[in-house]
Amino acid sequence: MSVLTRDEAQSRAKLLDVHRYTIELDLTTGDETFGSTTVIRFTARSAGDTFVELRPTALHSVTLDGEPLDPDTLDDNRLPLPGLTAGDHELRVRADMRYSTTGEGMHRFTDPTDGETYLYTQLFMEDVQRVFAAFDQPDLKAVFELTVKAPETWTVLANGITEHLGDGRWQAAPTPLVSTYLVAVAAGPWHSVRTEHQGLPFGLHCRRSLAPHLDADADELLEITKQCYDRYHEKFEEPYPFDSYDQAFVPEFNAGAMENPGLVTFRDEFVYRSAVTDTERQTRAMVIAHEMAHMWFGDLVTLQWWDDIWLNESFAEYMGYQTLTEATRYTDTWTDFGVVRKAWGYDADQRPSTHPVAPENVDDTASALLNFDGISYAKGASALRQLVTWLGEKDFLAGINTHFARHKFANATLADFIDSLAAHTDRDVHAWADAWLRTTGVDTLTPTLTGSNGDHTLTVDHHGTRPHRVAVGLYDLDLADEGHLTLRERLEVDIPQHTPQPLGKRPALLLLNDGDLTYAKVRFDPASFETVRTSLSGLPDPLTRAVVWNALRDAVRDGELAPTAYLEAARAHLPKETDLALVEGVLAFASRQVADRYVTPDQRPAAVATLSALCRDLIRRTEDGDHPGLRLIAVRHFIEVAAHPDTIAAWLADGTVPGGPELDPDLRWRVLARLAVLGATDEAAIAAELDRDPSATGREGAARCRAALPDADAKERAWTAMFSTDTLSNYLFTATAQGFWQPEQADLVAGYVPRFYEDAVAVAARRGPAIADAAGRFAFPAHAVDPDTLRLGEHCLTHADPTPALRRKLTDQLDDLARALRVRGA
Repeated sequence: MSVLTRDEAQSRAKLLDVHRYTIELDLTTGDETFGSTTVIRFTARSAGDTFVELRPTALHSVTLDGEPLDPDTLDDNRLPLPGLTAGDHELRVRADMRYSTTGEGMHRFTDPTDGETYLYTQLFMEDVQRVFAAFDQPDLKAVFELTVKAPETWTVLANGITEHLGDGRWQAAPTPLVSTYLVAVAAGPWHSVRTEHQGLPFGLHCRRSLAPHLDADADELLEITKQCYDRYHEKFEEPYPFDSYDQAFVPEFNAGAMENPGLVTFRDEFVYRSAVTDTERQTRAMVIAHEMAHMWFGDLVTLQWWDDIWLNESFAEYMGYQTLTEATRYTDTWTDFGVVRKAWGYDADQRPSTHPVAPENVDDTASALLNFDGISYAKGASALRQLVTWLGEKDFLAGINTHFARHKFANATLADFIDSLAAHTDRDVHAWADAWLRTTGVDTLTPTLTGSNGDHTLTVDHHGTRPHRVAVGLYDLDLADEGHLTLRERLEVDIPQHTPQPLGKRPALLLLNDGDLTYAKVRFDPASFETVRTSLSGLPDPLTRAVVWNALRDAVRDGELAPTAYLEAARAHLPKETDLALVEGVLAFASRQVADRYVTPDQRPAAVATLSALCRDLIRRTEDGDHPGLRLIAVRHFIEVAAHPDTIAAWLADGTVPGGPELDPDLRWRVLARLAVLGATDEAAIAAELDRDPSATGREGAARCRAALPDADAKERAWTAMFSTDTLSNYLFTATAQGFWQPEQADLVAGYVPRFYEDAVAVAARRGPAIADAAGRFAFPAHAVDPDTLRLGEHCLTHADPTPALRRKLTDQLDDLARALRVRGA
């Protein structure tokens, strides 16, 4: 498919003013394709040539101002419009489009539980062309009028309020000016929960088979939605700009959610079928807050070109966490951000694929698609948090509101955003932007303490170029409570320093970036590290502990702390931890990185035994039932690291963990997957479990288990399903890939390591970016930490010409592999 270049987009934006799309979709024409008729009314500012994009299975007719054009002139995804005259025009296109099973375009899903079918659009970046003809770039905003014909028993949702006209026809209210990629449709026999808030219709929607689970959480979901809506109206002077607010939880969704105006789509794993922790509920609430922030920043004001996608995502990421903290019961969200999201950003920023938060070299849509990563989300949000710390929230919000007023229902650039902020401060925001947004990499801050007795000073060694305003926490041992630390003072320090910072008496622990308000790796002085080793769990604040755990994580990845030392710290301090995000984050890194990749195969059994003992301690500690979330995390991770099947097999047979929890569908599939890895179950047991849970999630669980069986035939069947048949949906591909590679089965799957590179290149070319991403992320042999895997991967990058999406994933995976080899050799 031809990708759109920035130059082409700029030329077309100069030529055209697009006014209105009138779109008719017929979803009753069969299981493979749907009908799409589009009328585009636009003005050419001068005479010239241009093109419109679409990707049909059949192009039936095209007329321009009533005159037919030859459908055979369609070249790949571009239909030429030569010889336009200056003035108004009307383009009419009638085509058939193909349904998707990869989450791109118009995705079609049949629920295995009840046989009902659901459709939804995901049009981000350039997938609108899979649904209707469009001048597909973000700065050609227009009004969209949509009519949909669907089966009579279905409900159709769209960006605007929809009305059922009878005979399966639905009409959506015209949108305000929005970009093509934000148009949304969701059709099917939805289960809906509706209400009103501040005079605006609110709705929640999901598959009928999930109705009891949505109903159980509807009050919580609507309360979070209302609280965020009200808080944003306190922060933003522009009112919510659309006529309704629907949130649809849709199947096999690739992202967490999508900010379609008035119809936000979420992955329907957020409709919980099984027990979850409060941190997982907080994550769902954050996504709600994140997507609602996009209604202003992204939908009301939209990027001009994809180089500024970071600004959409960074703003929503920052606002999501901050607004959740201010407006809801989730008052400690920044700990989860520090443990999960920030680590994602740090990792991405140290790979060869790193890029500035605000890149300048996004020359086409294929390049832009690669920048949806931890830099655009987590690093960008961290940068904005540092900006608010430096600028002050009052001036920051004043600048945001100026930005909305200047550019509402239009497009804007980074320069516009910085100009809006600069209008409300004397600080040099432009210089700040150059230092923070146009540079790459992670700064490292290392403390040096000098002096004696009660007269010490701090000098911070700054490896990097960005200015930072950080809090420095000074902690003393609590003489009345052994093992605990008390905060003596929190100093504010600007880096680079001009003079050493007086401290007075030397603290037991000096912590740079206490409060986690900047984006940088931090190190410890020797005395502080010893305090961390003995007293980490005695720090009073979970966000402080998060900064410390992140520092230890960074030190392991950089080869400065032995992986076994990280496991020892986890073994010593995690049994005393109360914050769920910290327990989950530390256990995840300890098992999936340290035990599976950073220690050698000979060391792995001891590492797994340490984690198993740690989880047992947590399970014992929570027997009183007062900490169900902590217990659930411990049970999940005990299953994940179980080296012997007896205990978890007994849980499965009994249907419960002694003392709870009972094994719900999620835990049953987790146990069965681990038993499959250990060779302690078989196809008959997997089939029986699927009969017990025939849902979409059950189908994915079965695929994961079957791929995990330590049997040569099972591995070949899984491999063929992923790389040869092209029939797996995006979710079933991912589930199969997740089961395939297991460290315990390294010898069995060794022959598939060289096959991966050839087969992944081929499937990515055939099936597109979503499957390319899944292949590179989940089907990569991450367990195979050896030089041969690295050599094969480098040869693939050099000689096999992988698609851009797969190339990016392979580049990142190979860098992580090289890092694991360095850690092992440190």
